Amino acid sequence: MGSESGRVKRGEQSRISQWLRRRPKSAPEDPGRVREALLLSAAAAGLPLSPAAHPVGYRCSCDRIGCPTPARHPLSFAWQTQSTTDRAQIERWARNQPQANFITATGMVHDVLDVPLEAGAKALERLLAAGIDVGPVAESGGTGDQARMLFFTATRGTPEDEDEWWPCELDCHPETMDEHPGLRWHCRGSYVLVPPASLPGDRAVTWIRGMEHPLPDPLTLLETLTDACAEHAATPATAWPLHH
Repeated sequence: MGSESGRVKRGEQSRISQWLRRRPKSAPEDPGRVREALLLSAAAAGLPLSPAAHPVGYRCSCDRIGCPTPARHPLSFAWQTQSTTDRAQIERWARNQPQANFITATGMVHDVLDVPLEAGAKALERLLAAGIDVGPVAESGGTGDQARMLFFTATRGTPEDEDEWWPCELDCHPETMDEHPGLRWHCRGSYVLVPPASLPGDRAVTWIRGMEHPLPDPLTLLETLTDACAEHAATPATAWPLHH
């Protein structure tokens, strides 16, 4: 009995081994499908999207000689009206323009608080430690001031006082320069790259926290972000730890 039992077990193990060898190996994920899924999840969360330029080596795919924002700008001047959350349209764009980056138009559903990368990393650590609800966060690679962290928030809507709007082209109003160093508030009329996006020099824009996190009120993050930006502005770069 013992020998027969042993032969049965060995036979079962052999059949299992053969079955495992015959099983089709799972194919690696298609980067195009992963990209498309991430874009669709952003659109499903309400972020209006529009195609953007992409890197060609260290240059931009656009025809502009010496493009000042390579791979960081929309393809169309009509990006504000073109931006959409329509799934079918985004799928067409993604499949017909497989190399294109995408921007998301701010000020309609969401705003973006855009800070230096090191300051953002410090602020994110503090916000999470304090139990504050932080929404989606992206990291935009680069060197120096181009390395940024993007905090996606709900939009403030249309304020009664137009002076409350901060132009994203500037860090802040001159009178608040000392209070908000390095902070850009992307709201109405602005845009940011939405992950995943490629940048010149093999850099990228990637999610640190994805769109599964609800968009918070920007004012719940503002004080911590401005404090971290102030510290960053006052501290030599060598004193800040590298962010990985």
